Amino acid sequence: MIRSLLLALTLGASALPAAAQDYRARAPEDEVIYFVLPDRFENGDRSNDRGGLSGDRMVHGYDPTAKGFYHGGDLKGLTARLPYIQSLGATAIWVGPIFKNKPVQGGPGQESAGYHGYWITDFTQVDPHLGTNADFKALVDAAHARGMKVYMDIIANHTADVIQYRECAGKSACVYRSRADYPYAAKGKNRGFAGDGIQTAENFAKLTDPSFAYTPYVPSPEKTVKVPVWLNDPIYYHNRGNTTFTNESSQMGDFVGLDDLMTENPRVVAGMIDIFGGWIDQFGIDGYRIDTARHVNPEFWAAFVPAMLERAKAKGIPNFHIFGEVALSSLDAGGLAAWTKTGKFPAVLDFSFREGVVQTVAGKKGTDAFETVFDGDVLYAGGEAMARQLPTFTGNHDNGRFAFYLRQARPEASDAEILSRVMLSNAMLLTLRGVPTIYSGDEQGFAGDGNDQDAREDMFASQVGSYNDNKLVGTNATTATANFTPTHPLYRQIAELAKLRTTTPALTRGRQVLRAREETPGLLAISRFDPTSNAEVLLLFNTSTAPITRNVQVETASTGFRALAGRCGSVTAPGAVRVELPALGYAVCAAETL
Repeated sequence: MIRSLLLALTLGASALPAAAQDYRARAPEDEVIYFVLPDRFENGDRSNDRGGLSGDRMVHGYDPTAKGFYHGGDLKGLTARLPYIQSLGATAIWVGPIFKNKPVQGGPGQESAGYHGYWITDFTQVDPHLGTNADFKALVDAAHARGMKVYMDIIANHTADVIQYRECAGKSACVYRSRADYPYAAKGKNRGFAGDGIQTAENFAKLTDPSFAYTPYVPSPEKTVKVPVWLNDPIYYHNRGNTTFTNESSQMGDFVGLDDLMTENPRVVAGMIDIFGGWIDQFGIDGYRIDTARHVNPEFWAAFVPAMLERAKAKGIPNFHIFGEVALSSLDAGGLAAWTKTGKFPAVLDFSFREGVVQTVAGKKGTDAFETVFDGDVLYAGGEAMARQLPTFTGNHDNGRFAFYLRQARPEASDAEILSRVMLSNAMLLTLRGVPTIYSGDEQGFAGDGNDQDAREDMFASQVGSYNDNKLVGTNATTATANFTPTHPLYRQIAELAKLRTTTPALTRGRQVLRAREETPGLLAISRFDPTSNAEVLLLFNTSTAPITRNVQVETASTGFRALAGRCGSVTAPGAVRVELPALGYAVCAAETL
């Protein structure tokens, strides 16, 4: 197998297997995404664990015993594990940010490392802890040879915390200062500047003094640390202090001290288009997940997103998948959908879907919560067709793992019930509309202790005590040993459902009709339809701890159903089927017609 792959890479695309040759033709909704933070996935090269830096962990950032520091995972390790990811059924890999980061930042006693990738200093290079640009090229090429896509996680909202404010010396945080209280042209500064609402090069040429709210400066050792070089000039940042995540500060404040780019400035827009267009040109990647999208003004995205799609098209990538992170906690999709209009996003991470699964499968809400979620599909710029391209998820590295919230909501639940509920959430994720996104470790029963650092366990053998004492789902293993076990019940279930999804067009591109929902835990029934034949596939879920028997409306043309997963009922009359579901059970049923 390895020899044939190497031969294929040598001979070119014509020698590749059919699946590898036509991967570009797949639409975003055809994918099953697997998300990894490279530092926490697999260590393929121990020589780069310290990123080529000497000194202690406060210099190089490497400490595999601390959850907030580098642990040693890298791009070579990820590349070596591609067979594991593909066997799970994933067709696309969303790779956490790989750009060069500030190794360590934070005040005394609050230090942590840039293992996660969101503290960028050099937007043109791979972080040395993770490898090299050549290693990333090798990963992309190896994935493409297998017919798998690679999505990069990118950031345009901020850089690492380099800029300091003289007024905040010795303070743990810098309070946000608004445009009303501290105008750009205050005290005779920036004369003629018409404000950031006039987003032209001529207007921003008059913004020459960055000290409108605070007096920013860059400490001498870091004056040229950022790449490209224009990023070192404070004039391209908001310099207004820390965001409160509300009102004006949400888009203009420093994200926990990180230098917030002035994305209203045409120079910043052009610079970011050049940076990320370059990664498309050089590596031929297949999509971007965009971090902190809601903390950037929508006008920036309205320019940036079409530019990326055009850059990809010019590179011969017709289905470049862009999805923004608009972090919200609501069943109502309005706050998400707005960004597909104002920011021109082709898709956003579907936080409403996640909220629906958490409330109904982990929590105790009725299945009618999904009516609110799916009623919102018409609000997206492309309507229900666009909603089918939204990456759906049940948990991730920021929000925490589904199993954590499940155990928190149901402390009395047995291990068997926890496993059944996680499986039920997986069944929803992999069959309902949207693009299922699996967070690495979920397929091995990782549960976490919360969000952020507490949900970023190592897939390879961990040395973090707070990870290793966690009780995993569906196994007696712990994170103290490597967890790449294809016999794990969750791995096997996801692999089966992923294969079912990618071979059943109704589950990827099919329209969706809500058939039944209840105000209490119980039945959720949804039909999806083959986009070519219009054949019906009935999806059945039981969120209650008791078996249920119900009549469910179906198409009159559906004269019978065969089980693709679970157990399917029998048609009792034209347009009705009698279904029986076990406690916390599910079924996928394909219609038969005369």
